[in-house]
Amino acid sequence: MSDRKRSTALALASALAGAAVLLAAPAAHAAVVDVQYDCKTPIGDKSAVSPIEIKGVKEGSGYKLTMSFQKGVSSSPVELGKGAMTPSAVIVVDGAEKVSVPVSGAPNPEAIPANTPIKISDLSGTYTPKKSGKVTLTAGVLTIKAMGTTTTCTPGNSPKPSLELDVTGSGGATGSTGSTGSTGDSLPQTGPEDSAIALGTLGATVLLSGAAGVLWLTRRGQRARS
Repeated sequence: MSDRKRSTALALASALAGAAVLLAAPAAHAAVVDVQYDCKTPIGDKSAVSPIEIKGVKEGSGYKLTMSFQKGVSSSPVELGKGAMTPSAVIVVDGAEKVSVPVSGAPNPEAIPANTPIKISDLSGTYTPKKSGKVTLTAGVLTIKAMGTTTTCTPGNSPKPSLELDVTGSGGATGSTGSTGSTGDSLPQTGPEDSAIALGTLGATVLLSGAAGVLWLTRRGQRARS
């Protein structure tokens, strides 16, 4: 095969390999969903509908989630100065596992006039799946804190999921809650050296020492009787 044909074959193989990787990538299905928020505010109950978009970007073993509001969902009877309002929310994960992921955003970058819908900045957080399979992500409760008050907004229309992901979970093998435990009668390994072998060797040494002591006492007893 000539060098030119070999180069062409290698380029084609690389392109096919790249296509295979793309086909094997986890599927993600996103949609902008209208969420009707029923809000409990310091001045009474209010309701508003906002289109919500949730995006998930793979980062290491987890996903960086971003929750975007396309319309404000509440208002204030007084002007909110720059940085006076801080939003947060939860994203409800369902499917292969059921968890709630907290997301939060930066305070308002500009003053918000009185009686004007409060624009919510993008909220972000990290979702690290523990189980593998398909999961859906749906907008949950929104919380707005401003000037010492708290407004809680709950989705009142049972919104559809905004995002669906195929995820691979860690299975809880690692993390702050502990590593995989020992099974049966085996001894755990607790360091770079095999502690199980070390402890087993120590046990065998004690056992042999005990046997040697019994043997020595037996022989001594025999000498005394002879």
